[in-house]
Amino acid sequence: MIGAGRLGFALVEQFRASGVEVTGPLGRGADGDGFGAVLLCVPDGEIGRAAALLKPGRLVGHCSGATGLDVLDPHEAFSMHPLMTVTAEGADFRGAGAAVAGSTPQALWLAQTLAERIGLEPVAISEGDRATYHAAASVASNFLVTLEAAAERLATAAGLERRLLAPLVRATVENWARLGGERALTGPVARGDASTVAAQRQAVAERAPELLELFDAMVTATESLARQSHRELTAR
Repeated sequence: MIGAGRLGFALVEQFRASGVEVTGPLGRGADGDGFGAVLLCVPDGEIGRAAALLKPGRLVGHCSGATGLDVLDPHEAFSMHPLMTVTAEGADFRGAGAAVAGSTPQALWLAQTLAERIGLEPVAISEGDRATYHAAASVASNFLVTLEAAAERLATAAGLERRLLAPLVRATVENWARLGGERALTGPVARGDASTVAAQRQAVAERAPELLELFDAMVTATESLARQSHRELTAR
């Protein structure tokens, strides 16, 4: 394992716990000598340079969600991207998905096997779909945190602690996972309650004006989702 960041440390810990023999994480610049396979957990822009330092004759993989396999040429290449957020405290990969790819059947087998050994469900993602796949992951995880940080900003302005929003967030995510976006949507926009939405907008403008553009964008997107939900219900 090359790359001593959060993901590198988390994967090494999980691999060792599952009985996979692994060395690392090593710092950038390692040449992979003495190892049958090398997995790069470095920033996307560093993958090509790290791969170029590796001696030929071994399988070389990366953990990027958006990057294809061509950056690993001329090595026999694979990729394994855990669909899971990783913090400084680590991560629990069990039950999560993993985008996998391989330039040969052997490389793909290794990617799938590594994913399965730590409880991930491997899913083959084509080269042309990788950026779209990674965008979905960013919206589902990174953008959700940004949105909840905005909610926290407004809650604080009203004297409400973040912890009291957490049960609402968890229930909403579980409803979405179980029902899908159209059926899980609730709230004033879904009800067509324009006066309440207007009052909310005024409050945002007064108490957190830096969030007004985000609020307007989310109202517009939610109105579109509500229309889809209405069409789905009336079509039944």
